[in-house]
Amino acid sequence: MASQRYNQAPNGAYVSSTRPRPASTRPKYKDPARSQPDPAELKKQQEARRTALARKRAKEQFRLLTPEAPEGRKHKDVQTELYLEELSDYPEDASVGCQTDAFLDRPATPLFIPAKSGKDVATQIEEGELFDFDTEVQPVLEVLIGKTVEQALLEVLEEEELASLRAQQRAFQELRNAEIVEVQRLEEQERRHREEKVRRLKQQREVLENERVIAEKIAARGFAQQYLADLLPSVYNTLRDQGYFYDPVQRDIETGFLPWLMAEVDSALEKQETALTMFDTLIYDVANSRQKT
Repeated sequence: MASQRYNQAPNGAYVSSTRPRPASTRPKYKDPARSQPDPAELKKQQEARRTALARKRAKEQFRLLTPEAPEGRKHKDVQTELYLEELSDYPEDASVGCQTDAFLDRPATPLFIPAKSGKDVATQIEEGELFDFDTEVQPVLEVLIGKTVEQALLEVLEEEELASLRAQQRAFQELRNAEIVEVQRLEEQERRHREEKVRRLKQQREVLENERVIAEKIAARGFAQQYLADLLPSVYNTLRDQGYFYDPVQRDIETGFLPWLMAEVDSALEKQETALTMFDTLIYDVANSRQKT
């Protein structure tokens, strides 16, 4: 590869200058394999694709349709092959481009015509000796008309069969919908009966439980009354002997007046004792002072 330099011109702009190198050799004409295809061949291919597409659409139109899924459900595609494979909505693809130089179209190669050899021989055939159109075309027409009528009858029978299948499918769908509605109604009725049965059993258990509790309370009350008939007098006598039953006036005197009276007496006695102690102290001091004098 020749080195490339950028030189600055006097006016400030940059210009490119490269070292001279020989031009690469390339063919003068296009490769016949890369030339444009034959228009007749393209037309045949387009016609074949159009026919295949029409046949595919016809098959999709007349094929049996799967019944619609019932309410609350949906169809799902499942692989039935021997080995499972991962399916993708977008196949892997890659784009690669290449820029090539243009080529000139090569002129068509002339047909090869071998050199003539041998002698020419001619034979005279009169009209009608080899082929009589009116006679020979009759079996051909019979075959074509027969095949056409047979194909038409087959198509009519196929359409009638498809119509019958669609009618049977609609009848089956209506019958299945009616059965589904009936099953749902029976399930709802069974559910209501089951809930009613559970509620009645619960109420019956509650009634039995209340009756049992009431019977136990009545029995306990009768037993308590019978047990306490002889117990109450002895309990009252014991409590009275232990002082739990008392006279309010007497209890008030014992708990209120007598403690106050004793406190007052103690206070008076303490004051008297204090006065006597002080008097004895004074006497003792007076006696000591007289002895000293």
